[in-house]
Amino acid sequence: MADQEWHQWHSGPRQPRPAYGAPQPQYDRPRIQDDTLKETEVQVERKLFLLSLRDNTRGRILRITEDGGGRRNSIIIPSTGLKEFLQVLKEMVKASDQLPPKLSPSDQPPA
Repeated sequence: MADQEWHQWHSGPRQPRPAYGAPQPQYDRPRIQDDTLKETEVQVERKLFLLSLRDNTRGRILRITEDGGGRRNSIIIPSTGLKEFLQVLKEMVKASDQLPPKLSPSDQPPA
């Protein structure tokens, strides 16, 4: 390929991807205004979960935010997937109840 042809479609040097867990670049995109319809908190051991049902111009969502150890993580589930998400969650609870707990190394019988 001729050098001139390469420059016609190449947009410049490739930017390195940030390392996993590194701060992501911030983009100037308009913030979407959410209306909170219902909100609740659930404390599980040392973690706090905030569940927030919200409505905006793109539709209705459930935002689940985990706050533990000074770090926050969120997932967003569109309302169209809430029933399926609930069904899978029920299956996970059932499986957890049916499976025996895993023994910790200190609970293992001596060899």
